[in-house]
Order: sequence, then C-alpha cells, then structure tokens
Amino acid sequence: MDQINYTQKIGHSLIEGDDLHPPVNIARMSNGIPLTDTDRTPWLDLIAGRIQSWRDAGQCGIVTCSSLKRSYRRQISGDSADVCFVYLKGSKEDIMPRLYQRTGHFMPVAMLDSQFATLEEPDMHEEVVMVLDVNAPQAHLAERVCAHLTQFSL
Repeated sequence: MDQINYTQKIGHSLIEGDDLHPPVNIARMSNGIPLTDTDRTPWLDLIAGRIQSWRDAGQCGIVTCSSLKRSYRRQISGDSADVCFVYLKGSKEDIMPRLYQRTGHFMPVAMLDSQFATLEEPDMHEEVVMVLDVNAPQAHLAERVCAHLTQFSL
C-alpha cells in the first residue's frame, strides 16, 4: 500500500522519517558514517514536533523511522501512551534483500550492521508497541497498521 492509498484509506498523514534528516546526517550516512546520538537529536526533535502537532490538532498520523533505542522512542513520544510504535522485527538476513531493492536512498546497505548494533528491541511491557514480522508482505503490514490505528481514531 503506497502513501496515497494509505492516506485515502485511513485519512491520516504519513511522513517518511528519512525525509526529515538534516543535510549533514544525509551526508554522513551517504559516506557510510553511522550517526551518533548527538547527530540524531535534531532529527528526533523534528519527528517529535510533527507528532506533537498532530496531537495538538486531535489528529493521528504515521512517521516511518528507525527509532532504534528506547531513548529515541521516549524523545519521539514524550512518554505519551497515545504514541504507538510498530516494530518490524527481522534479522539482518531478512532485511538485507529489501535494502538491495531500494533505489535512490542515501544509506548504503553496508550500514545495516551499525543499525543492528544500535538497536534496543522494544519492551512490550513498558512501551506501547505493535510487533510485526518484517517478512510479511508489505500490503499485509500496512493493513495491520491501518487496523490498529483506527483504534486511536474513534
């Protein structure tokens, strides 16, 4: 399901988090340099701001991003229980083929190791998380997320 179909189906905004990276982060990743927590802070602030603007307007939306650490998820959500994280769980071997299929993206496939080194899997007891298998067809994943989001829209 592409962005247009999603927004038509559920009536909420969808933002690709990578589009919010500042140019310096894109340059670092393009050159195979992993981002530090300090590098990510302005990006996470932008994501948090977008989410807060939706919340202030009584709206829902989705930001696709790699909120790899618990501290990132806290920064994004402000510890609010009405911000839900969807964790696409998979191994490097599961994700690698998808990265090779991407075209025009600034992050080289070789950086996948650094992403996994940074990853702190969400705690299902302390964080609001929906876990989905990254190997499921994209249309199925989108449908599951849409169904889950409708709970927040009632």
